[in-house]
Amino acid sequence: MFADEYAYPVAVSQVGASDSREAQSARAITWLLEQPGGPVVVVTPQKQFDCDSLRRLVMLPGTRHLTWKGLSVGSFAGRRVIHAWPSRKHLNEMWGVQADAVVVIEWGFEESAEWVEDARPVRLLPGQTIARATAPVETALVDSLPADVEQILESIARWAAGYDSGLKWNEEDKLKADMMNCPERWVPVTVEQVRTKCRELKMRPDDVDTVAGFLERRKQGRRFNVRGSYRDFRFS
Repeated sequence: MFADEYAYPVAVSQVGASDSREAQSARAITWLLEQPGGPVVVVTPQKQFDCDSLRRLVMLPGTRHLTWKGLSVGSFAGRRVIHAWPSRKHLNEMWGVQADAVVVIEWGFEESAEWVEDARPVRLLPGQTIARATAPVETALVDSLPADVEQILESIARWAAGYDSGLKWNEEDKLKADMMNCPERWVPVTVEQVRTKCRELKMRPDDVDTVAGFLERRKQGRRFNVRGSYRDFRFS
């Protein structure tokens, strides 16, 4: 859905049958070095890691090695990036990055599935490279949303789009208050419906997780702490 937010070359190296983590990383390195662009950045969870091919790359002159600690994706601008074994949170942060090229070395499908669907990367598999695909728009769940919920989500998406950092606390409080003050509005709506609609509206991945997470918590019977000025808020 968000391939336009990943306008640079982007790929994911995935483990296949009879594969190894070392071969997976080697495919990522080969692909990245074939892409034109600036200096290479390698991102790993920690300074110490178990991958010979990545260690050799990090040792090359001009290669910059970053870790999750204190990572700022702004440092990817104008660079070719290998993002090794990122978490869902780190993949979410890739939204809008102005890199020259990015390849993700996938650790697990659960962490990266939604990012893969959004970014539509080249898939690097043993003996096979699958070109970027055009994903179908998910309409079945979105079309069944009640009109008032759809309008609320559209409003939230517009608000979030007005800020570089996404949703602000007051907008989050309005949504939380409505979920508590108008529970009947949200009873027929599923978390997946909300997630799908938010993604269709091209909200930032972190904001999608936030909005869907609020509904999931309400479905679990949990309540929210809402600041006083918004406690009685209801969307009209």
